Amino acid sequence: MPIPLKNGELLRHRYQVKERIGHGGSGNIYLAEDQRLQGRLCALKEVEYDQNLPKKIIMEARQQFLREATILARLDHPNLPKVSDFFSRDIRDYLVMDFVPGKDLRQVMMEARQQKSFLKEVDVLGWANQLANALTYLHTQTPPIIHRDIKPSNLKLTPNGLLKLVDFGLVKVMAPDEVTITIVHGQGTALYTPLEQYGGDDSHTDLRSDIYAFGATIYHMLTNQSPVDARRRFLDPLSLTSPSEINPEISPRTERAILKAMSLHPDERPESVEEFRQMLLGRREVVDRPITGNLPQKPVASWEWLTRPPETFLAWLAAALTFVSLVATLTH
Repeated sequence: MPIPLKNGELLRHRYQVKERIGHGGSGNIYLAEDQRLQGRLCALKEVEYDQNLPKKIIMEARQQFLREATILARLDHPNLPKVSDFFSRDIRDYLVMDFVPGKDLRQVMMEARQQKSFLKEVDVLGWANQLANALTYLHTQTPPIIHRDIKPSNLKLTPNGLLKLVDFGLVKVMAPDEVTITIVHGQGTALYTPLEQYGGDDSHTDLRSDIYAFGATIYHMLTNQSPVDARRRFLDPLSLTSPSEINPEISPRTERAILKAMSLHPDERPESVEEFRQMLLGRREVVDRPITGNLPQKPVASWEWLTRPPETFLAWLAAALTFVSLVATLTH
């Protein structure tokens, strides 16, 4: 575990550490105050490299961090914290992000569990819809961005109800024809990690890896019970309990979507977050943006003709009289 920074320590002559607010295999997360913009709080994500690796690998990993940090700094989405800066200090690299106030969904879930109740499905699906917005945005970037560490504790709920997907410590940019180097210790939290994400080679992870973690996160939120990790499920396919066996209030549609997303083989999962969202919420509920393209024309009710412009009404009346006159002529 990296030795944490001290409270009050100043980084880059700008960011003063207030306290450590989290930690993981790659380093710590700090709450800091921006001395250049008084009163602005930010989160510092620390990345420290395994010094047992060859120097060439460490150098390549740090170059990759800088490339990925540059891409993250360009992101702008309401369900993602804004990355505003990045820098290096000795053997560590840092991402500077907006500090997101509020509870994470793990805390929300634990409070429900302490009260011996389940979170409401409608609430969980509402948060899932916001998470889908964030992931669709990431996955449709050029090149696509995979978060690779989706879990309840990385989903912050702000006081106004906005969900934020935080912690980009395991992010992977899917650059074509480029080998991705694992720059952190570990491959994510085991409970939410798909089988293909284990090991040091990340070449097999893609957008569907996030979909597995997405499904596992919803499973945990709705059942108050952590899902069986993928390695155990591989050895014992029947070890995963169906969500409705734990929480009978879960709807069949939600259960089907969760289990589909948590398929061990990537090819058996939804191909995209949008497909998973549609399975989870239904088509009508996912249209949160303007519809474009040619839309089918609905039949016009008879009374609506009276609201048409006079020219249109007179044209149709003339055509009708012509037709009646023709019929009368033919009958004589």
